[in-house]
Amino acid sequence: MLRGVGPVFRVVRKMAASGAEPQVLVQYLVLRKDLSQAPFSWPAGALVAQACHAATAALHTHRDHPHTAAYLQDLGRMRKVVLEAPDETTLKELAETLQQKNIDHMLWLEQPENIATCIALRPYPKEEVGQYLKKFRLFK
Repeated sequence: MLRGVGPVFRVVRKMAASGAEPQVLVQYLVLRKDLSQAPFSWPAGALVAQACHAATAALHTHRDHPHTAAYLQDLGRMRKVVLEAPDETTLKELAETLQQKNIDHMLWLEQPENIATCIALRPYPKEEVGQYLKKFRLFK
């Protein structure tokens, strides 16, 4: 049995028995758009890797949280939303806000350069974190 799945299964089953819909959990990522443009001009694969590193780190770091356990229980229904930050300053400001509001997240730093590239939140119901992310648009 997967770690932490038992209690989550009981919660989902209880919700289904009561007729309540289980919460939709979303993992939000905010990736720096400027890294794809001059003077950086990182290839698409490098940017995707940064988002993957941040997402994996956030899931691992918060693996014992009930939302993360529920999110990982049904791999076919995982939802991720990738948003864009215009630059490193904006990304770091978001990280500070999330920290102040006690929103679990991971700020990924590319090494050895120590460049902030992406923020990944642990899975959340969108209603809990939407207010902090509404100014960011989908990554294009």
